[in-house]
Amino acid sequence: CCGMFCYPCLGCQVAGDMGECCLCGTGMAMRTLYRTRYNIPGSLCSDFCVTLWCPVCSVCQIKRDINRRRKMNIF
Repeated sequence: CCGMFCYPCLGCQVAGDMGECCLCGTGMAMRTLYRTRYNIPGSLCSDFCVTLWCPVCSVCQIKRDINRRRKMNIF
């Protein structure tokens, strides 16, 4: 719900979790950084497509993964 109704808020939460500035945006660069940091399979092309066609989905996916990794104490 947070992603759908307050996308900028969720984007800032994700950026803060990653130690980045929320003013830099939540686009392809953020997704690629997260994916490479945790060796998640994918490509620049897939990052671009996901952030272009469904940026809300992209940020929600990252936030869910951050929460999951926190529960496992690997974030």
